[in-house]
Amino acid sequence: MTKFEKFQRFLITFLFVVAAFFGGWYFGKRGFIFEVRKNPPEIKILNQFPGDQTIDFDLFWQTWDLVASQYLLRPVDGQKMLYGAIQGMVNSLGDPYTSFLPPAINETITSALNGTYEGIGAELGIQEGQLIVVAPLDGSPAKEAGVRSGDKIVKIEDEGTAGITINEAVAKIRGQAGTIITLTLQRGNEEPFDVTIKRGNIVVASVTWADKGDGVAYIRLSRFGADTNKEWSKVASEVSVGMQNLDAVVLDLRGNPGGFLQSAIFVAGEFFKNEVVVYQESATGEILAFDTTRIGVFEGVPTYVLIDEGSASASEILAAALRSHSDAFLIGKKSFGKGTIQDARDFEDGSGIHLTVAKWLTPEKEWIHEVGLKPEVEVERTSEEIEQGVDSQLNKALELAKQGVIKAADIPAQSSQ
Repeated sequence: MTKFEKFQRFLITFLFVVAAFFGGWYFGKRGFIFEVRKNPPEIKILNQFPGDQTIDFDLFWQTWDLVASQYLLRPVDGQKMLYGAIQGMVNSLGDPYTSFLPPAINETITSALNGTYEGIGAELGIQEGQLIVVAPLDGSPAKEAGVRSGDKIVKIEDEGTAGITINEAVAKIRGQAGTIITLTLQRGNEEPFDVTIKRGNIVVASVTWADKGDGVAYIRLSRFGADTNKEWSKVASEVSVGMQNLDAVVLDLRGNPGGFLQSAIFVAGEFFKNEVVVYQESATGEILAFDTTRIGVFEGVPTYVLIDEGSASASEILAAALRSHSDAFLIGKKSFGKGTIQDARDFEDGSGIHLTVAKWLTPEKEWIHEVGLKPEVEVERTSEEIEQGVDSQLNKALELAKQGVIKAADIPAQSSQ
């Protein structure tokens, strides 16, 4: 082979490699995934993104100008029209967890997540197109008025809620402390009934605890807010110092609507280390694992986790992780089933957007969205028990903890109710 032939072969090989590299780069940037299969060799190109679209905004501006110039009840509020247009765009996605928040509502939502705001104190959600109460918060006017997780909100001040968004419902229900609001609720298949609630200043502690005797610590985690990590660390330290003979932990996540993902990961680190708490899967199928990076005072301590229909999102992440890595028992009722993650962004004018950007998976890579977590020990807390102040779910958790039941096979048959 002559030097020229060798050079020619080298040049062809080089050009092929360069073409393959830039071809791969181009298709990657365009959102294609190459999938190579063997036996027989086959290459498939899967487009993960919609193609480019050309949208003519002339219709939008025609409508805007027509309303601004000819609408009867003048003057029109341009800023309100802009927010309404953005809300309509976001609502068209049909995702109840993706929403645009005008400044006033954005401020209220942020304050609520941090545990201080004015209103009735209830986390709202949409289930099968119906506005529902995910969970009334501890110590809130809603809970004192008898509102429960799973209650359907049929009317707000005699106005039907069909087709309402969560943000619209929040705007109607929140209000100045001391004012009155009437909600029409439906519980299960019962007849709708009215509940009158006096709004108040809602201040909800994120973490509380109590010594239940016989070496059992009861910890109530009501939300995952901006202050949760600090409050949790304080409580964990108090338990560690105050209970030298700690034999079990009962962690109460009932009615916990979720909050910050990182707080769930932080709390999980109190029980185990160097294990996956949750997987996050993006729209392109990319999966990220979030591990614990620390170990706390409850490593190896038998744990019993209380959940119910109001346990959602971050509380489900924590419950699933504890069951996977700490052999924790889940006790109560099946959880809400919210398996998506939202990215919260604030804009310069004070408005914001909560945008669904990923789904989360349990350590076993299961997606529980609209399915929920099923407890090992199912306990129904009846209406009569609630009215009498009897907590059969907590009682069952304390019973198992004090008996030292640490294997599913050892759970008494009568414990499931």
